[in-house]
Amino acid sequence: MIRELGEEYTTLLRKTYEGRVPGGADLVCYWFDKARAQMAAGQLERAGLVTTNSIRGGANRRVLDAICAQMRIFEAWSNEPWVNDGAAVHVSLVAFGHAHQATCLDGVAVNTIAADLTPHADTQTSDLTRAQRLRTNANTSFIGTQKNGPFDIDHDTAADWLQLPNPHGRSNAEILRPWANGLSVVRRDEHTWVIDFDKMSENDASLFEIPFGHVKQYVKPTRDNLRRDWHRLHWWCHGDPRPALKASLEAITRQIITPRVAKHRVFAWFSSAVLPDSAVVSIARADDTTFGILHSRFHELWALRMGTSLEDRPRYTPTTCFETFPFPAGLTPADTAHQRTEALEGGALIPADLPDTLPLALPAEHSEQNKAPAPVHQAQAAITSIALRPAAMAIAQAARRLNTLRQAWLNPPEWTHTVPEVVPLGLSASPYPNRIVPKPGFEKELAKRTLTNLYNLRPAWLAAAHAQLDAAVAAAYGWADYTANMPDDEILRRLLALNLQRSTSEGA
Repeated sequence: MIRELGEEYTTLLRKTYEGRVPGGADLVCYWFDKARAQMAAGQLERAGLVTTNSIRGGANRRVLDAICAQMRIFEAWSNEPWVNDGAAVHVSLVAFGHAHQATCLDGVAVNTIAADLTPHADTQTSDLTRAQRLRTNANTSFIGTQKNGPFDIDHDTAADWLQLPNPHGRSNAEILRPWANGLSVVRRDEHTWVIDFDKMSENDASLFEIPFGHVKQYVKPTRDNLRRDWHRLHWWCHGDPRPALKASLEAITRQIITPRVAKHRVFAWFSSAVLPDSAVVSIARADDTTFGILHSRFHELWALRMGTSLEDRPRYTPTTCFETFPFPAGLTPADTAHQRTEALEGGALIPADLPDTLPLALPAEHSEQNKAPAPVHQAQAAITSIALRPAAMAIAQAARRLNTLRQAWLNPPEWTHTVPEVVPLGLSASPYPNRIVPKPGFEKELAKRTLTNLYNLRPAWLAAAHAQLDAAVAAAYGWADYTANMPDDEILRRLLALNLQRSTSEGA
């Protein structure tokens, strides 16, 4: 908004609506709250507004939360295509107030419309807007670095610079890293690298002579007129270098990365030497069990409903999608915070030091308001413990198989070969992952082998691998009645019940 409306107006607007509209919300949210306030004062009976479909989640949804707490949304169209001045977007149309007419969502009569513009027959058991962030999921998922400038370079340039000496005798490997954005996940890796001085002083950064000169020539002009003092004065540094992310990757050799915005919710392994961009989310775990849980049907459903979207592509965020997700008991990020792994026969990795069996707290131990709905209670009533280590092993083995099959499709050995990465000057081995490049004559065919194209096709072998993974994750939840035919709404009800139980026990 600052760019469109100016800093003075935006600051005044946010101050005026402080406590009612979150600072990061879109401009239209102020009109929603303005209408709500007029209804509360008896000056207005009903209102209808058109907004982008991002009103359904994140900071934007807070205004709909307030509306649903005081009145009701009686009609809405949650996700409609809209073309305006040649720009194709998806919008939501929302009518709310004290009207007595029937409730209608997307042209269908429903009992209740929740703040995320979904229907709920029973808001106590199915309203995902009640889900809370869980402390057990904290400090694990991170948005990548925000460069705020052209710090990226091609592979050949990076390889040349890694062979250059510096006045202080230190290697350029300290400030050059392979880089991954969303396209690196869903398309082919273009082997882009990035210069990253982290939070070095200008004097320290300048001792990496050639990379610093490049940044001074190409980045500094883009920063000289920026509004934020830190970005302008520290032009050689990324806008947000994400120190917590980097610290979390130091103890592991690989990380899980997913695009923030993508048609398919896919997760992929990347070396921890790769620096994630702000267009992706990095999960700082190296075990296949965590990878499998994230790539299960259960997490995908949760992320689709808890996240927002950009046009027609779902958006994934650490706070709403990851930190609210109830992992199977004993396999939460808090349980695996040590980041250590144990290798199984066949190469799959599970979290280290898992007990063979984990006792489970029954839903009845929780408050009446937050306890599991009847189907969940019945499904778990006889389960007092989980065979935790076997469950983690089954997930890890299924996840590893899924990844192995995908990699064989993405990079057929008949079409590709592996090239060792450059060894930087002064080092005895390369700290970087090897590169996969096409064999001569296979460049065009290999260019079509992307995760997006694979999940568009969804061949039978891929569906079968995911089904095996889903069954393993369901067993870790103790859902003995799970089948592939279980309705999405039933899965979401169970996950919401687990979220509410855990948030209650955490005192959230």
